[in-house]
Amino acid sequence: MEILLSNLPNPFAYFMPVFALLIVGEAYISYREDRELYNFKDSVASTWVGIGAAVFNTLTKAYQIGFFFLFYELFEPVRLKYLGYDNLGWAWWVWVLCVIGDDFNFYWHHRFCHTIRLFWAAHVVHHSSEKFNLGTAFRNGWTIFLYKPIYWIWMPLLGFHPIMIALCMSFNSIYQFFLHTTLVPRLGWLGQIFNNPWVHQVHHARNIEYLDRNHGGILLIWDRIFGTYLDKDKNLETQFGVLHPPTGHNPITLNFHEFNDIWKDVKQAKTWRERVMYVFGPPGWSPDGSRKTAKQLQQEWRANQEIPVPADAEIHQSV
Repeated sequence: MEILLSNLPNPFAYFMPVFALLIVGEAYISYREDRELYNFKDSVASTWVGIGAAVFNTLTKAYQIGFFFLFYELFEPVRLKYLGYDNLGWAWWVWVLCVIGDDFNFYWHHRFCHTIRLFWAAHVVHHSSEKFNLGTAFRNGWTIFLYKPIYWIWMPLLGFHPIMIALCMSFNSIYQFFLHTTLVPRLGWLGQIFNNPWVHQVHHARNIEYLDRNHGGILLIWDRIFGTYLDKDKNLETQFGVLHPPTGHNPITLNFHEFNDIWKDVKQAKTWRERVMYVFGPPGWSPDGSRKTAKQLQQEWRANQEIPVPADAEIHQSV
């Protein structure tokens, strides 16, 4: 396994020049057209968070792939006995299945990052910027790599080679870099199948109606199947970031502020149920309703939309 890991190519190394050129190009368009897509302090924060994420990802890469190898080799006799093969090999169709399986895993990993507070604490840094640009793609949580492989266990168990899984995960991440921009319009029928910047803006928005939508990586089919897809409303101003943003641009604060808030809530909790819910409940959960989850906020928002408008509303407004 050590030989395989040492020979494992890092796809990101080949794409970094492309990423850099695109970020420079987007920043130039922003400056030329006065779009204010970038903010200096925000961009510096994204850079440091991205560097930290790259370091943590590198340090945990052996653990992640070793984790996959454990299940891959442990279940080889089981596959031989009950499925009639020792592994799935490297055929083209296996690669296709691996890409699809990886994207399915990413959807659920990503969705739970938004609906379980402990996982949200690891992921919130990615949403903390109020700017939506290509640099935002590098804002990845430093602790997310510790639990992310759990969602992929079934793949080495079935005989997908760990190296193939790791490469598919990398390609998925590379693809998602290109989602973080407001300069790409609707993509027609392609935009109905593949994740794209138009619908990913919904995912990064803090508009109440947009919360917890469009979790897919490459394909939109998972959001459509599991009821989380929402197209962007071109008539609605998209507001990026989180409802309760952290103070400042310190990368340490950006990565760990929500963990600190969880600890504060757990310490003041009155029952074990409250403690468990503060950790594993949805973000925003509170026992007395003083804070709201995304679902509760959306229920209130929908209720307000249904309030009938008085016939003389225009008269009152014009007076």
